[in-house]
Amino acid sequence: MSAIINGNYVDFDAFNYYFFTSATSSFRDYIMTTSTSTHPLRHWINLALWKKIIIAMALGVIVGLILGKDAVWLKPIGDLFVSTIKMLIVPLVFCSLIVGTTSMKDSTTMGRIGIKAIVLYLGTTAIAISIGLAMGHFFAPGAGMNLVADPINAETVKEAPTLVQTILALVPANPVNALSSGNILQIIVFALFLGVSLALIGDKGKPAIAVFESLAEAMYKLTEIVMSLAPYGVFALIAWVAGTYGLEILGNLVWVVLAVYIGCLLHIYFFYGTTIRVLGGLSPARFFKGISNAQAIAYTTSSSAGTLPASLAAAQNQLGVKKGISSFVLPLGATINMDGTALYQGVCALFVAQAFGIDLSMADYFTIIITATLASIGTAGVPGAGLIMLSLILSTVGLPMEGIAIVAGIDRVLDMARTAVNVSGDLMVTTLIAKSEDQLDEEIYNDPTTANNPVANG
Repeated sequence: MSAIINGNYVDFDAFNYYFFTSATSSFRDYIMTTSTSTHPLRHWINLALWKKIIIAMALGVIVGLILGKDAVWLKPIGDLFVSTIKMLIVPLVFCSLIVGTTSMKDSTTMGRIGIKAIVLYLGTTAIAISIGLAMGHFFAPGAGMNLVADPINAETVKEAPTLVQTILALVPANPVNALSSGNILQIIVFALFLGVSLALIGDKGKPAIAVFESLAEAMYKLTEIVMSLAPYGVFALIAWVAGTYGLEILGNLVWVVLAVYIGCLLHIYFFYGTTIRVLGGLSPARFFKGISNAQAIAYTTSSSAGTLPASLAAAQNQLGVKKGISSFVLPLGATINMDGTALYQGVCALFVAQAFGIDLSMADYFTIIITATLASIGTAGVPGAGLIMLSLILSTVGLPMEGIAIVAGIDRVLDMARTAVNVSGDLMVTTLIAKSEDQLDEEIYNDPTTANNPVANG
């Protein structure tokens, strides 16, 4: 578009392009070059996600108390966030489980070690979530809250099936129907069978595996994008909850934290300690002394993968595990072991059920244990794994998805404890397998002077 103004030719298209491009570029440059302390927007962009969620939760409580019942107008924003999480569940679990399963192949020796590791990791995960359910039942953190679920996001609570029906229903008669209806347990079982089959057919399975690996990476990225929206969804839903139910909800969250932390301490120092003594015939005190540095790093960083170098050093230098065992079992544990996260799921699932006045049957408890245990294979390395797994469990047993936003604000505090459990479990399993394979140097294990030994054994 152009015109003649006062005898001068003016090209408006060129002007608009120059003006808006320059303006946008200048604004972006201004934001990114201004110091963090003087520009709040840049400070918010660079803030860690967990800090954003905590700030959003605090602001949500304040806004909810100010608006009161009118805070319901913010709820659609939270509903949209819940919908995006539900959108992720089926493709994320299906693709990541297949990728996790097909990656577990090696020589005969490594195959034997891998089977031992998987059995131990899944067994300890099942026990962890059982402890979590026990803590949730004992502390009853959601009792008396009397929340009301939104029928849009609440899963339909059906009549509880018997235990036999639950077991029989694990295998889908129609996998496509299981995928389309979002039957998580059936999807998990089918994905495991398909992953094992793809691994067994060798080269013929590589093209399909490559497709699932690509899809899994895409889902990891999409999960990262969705989780970046968590502060806004949490703000909206917490504002609605605070406006509707008041400050009483905060006291209940304190009980959630207490239940999770006590459960984590029991799992580490009682269950792991007993297992090390009974199955390995080793000193629990020496074990905990040897892994203390890795535990501290896990607790402060909330990252099992980030703690892996410290875990390898602890296994090899302080516990006497041979390098061949530790370099295989520990990375595998970082992929499939989620003891701490499973324990957290148990507490949070009961918290949500109690908060919304929903009674869970024994079949529901069994379903929660199976779902968390099997799903740990595929979701351990996923960003936001705790909330994603919680959404799996809530949807599987028919609990309201609004529960995710309620616990999201304290997720970082809980994440620190559950990561310490995960890393401790990785090291326990590695030590037990090394002992069973005669790959544990017990002189190093029992010698307290090796605590600071920088030289790895081979």
